[in-house]
Amino acid sequence: MIVEVVRLLITLTVTAMGYSIGAESESEVVGAVVGAGVGYVIGGGFGRLVSRALNLAPKAIAPQRSSAEILTGSIGVTIGMLVGLVMSIPLIVFLPELYAWPLGSLIVLLSSAFTARVFMARSQGMLGSVGLRPKTPLPSRSLDAATDTYVLDSSAAIDGRILDLAQSGLMKGRHWLPLFVIDELQGLADATAETRRRRGRRGLDILEALRDVEGIELAVLEGTVPEFDNVDAKLLAVADRSGATLVTTDSNLAQAAGLRGLEVLNPQSLGESLRAEAGVGDRVSVTIERVGNEEGQGVGYLNDGTMVVIQNAENMVGETVDVEISNALRTRVGRMLFARRAA
Repeated sequence: MIVEVVRLLITLTVTAMGYSIGAESESEVVGAVVGAGVGYVIGGGFGRLVSRALNLAPKAIAPQRSSAEILTGSIGVTIGMLVGLVMSIPLIVFLPELYAWPLGSLIVLLSSAFTARVFMARSQGMLGSVGLRPKTPLPSRSLDAATDTYVLDSSAAIDGRILDLAQSGLMKGRHWLPLFVIDELQGLADATAETRRRRGRRGLDILEALRDVEGIELAVLEGTVPEFDNVDAKLLAVADRSGATLVTTDSNLAQAAGLRGLEVLNPQSLGESLRAEAGVGDRVSVTIERVGNEEGQGVGYLNDGTMVVIQNAENMVGETVDVEISNALRTRVGRMLFARRAA
């Protein structure tokens, strides 16, 4: 497209020049035809040269493109148009109007295109300089195979135990965070429901803290895996292509990854196998977060995420109470405890 536009503008400019020259010898038509032919040939070659230069500009200026290129590219087009207009003023003032305008339009086009490409290539640094950098500003990585590399799921970030494992030195190495996982957490953090909003913010806070752990290289993975729409499918594809270990607390996703022969680390399963479980007769403190499914029930969670259903606590949402475990039920997704308020 850029080749045709440049060719058209140059053809119009040279045609006007040929017409103007031919007018001096009363051969306007001949001058215009010759100018059109010359402009068409020169315009095609120059257009291809411009197109090639624009394609090489981002690689020469910034090899790694950022996800904010649309925004900065739009700003670049606007600034480029203004610069091009200023540069065109002398042409419009001093050259004949017949070909000053096509030549000025060409300058505006080239200035806009070049500035847009430059802004797109430098978008990450430009947004960061004005305070619009993402909450977890990390270097990008490609899908290169590596040892001791982990791909993080949003459920693992929300669970939070990856931070404990990293601080203990059990998960040293590269931790890849796909952009679509960040988007998923950001969507939760911006949700209207308080529970979803709290989960999203917790996940982002955990990732922020994980970045500062010694021995951890946390990096944003910019591959979008466009052939898949589902986040779980994208994660499986990333883990499969990179050879990295998938870190998730989603039991269904972990099972699907295992069936594909992928390495999986489930912090929740690891924690359950190592912790001293709260059993029948134990007393624990629980914050009641919502009403249960049955009449009179309140529901809370232990620090490790275990659900606790408390009897006669329907009217105590938001309160922290001491309860005594009366029963424990193990399901395919973990344990569920039943309790009553301690005397």
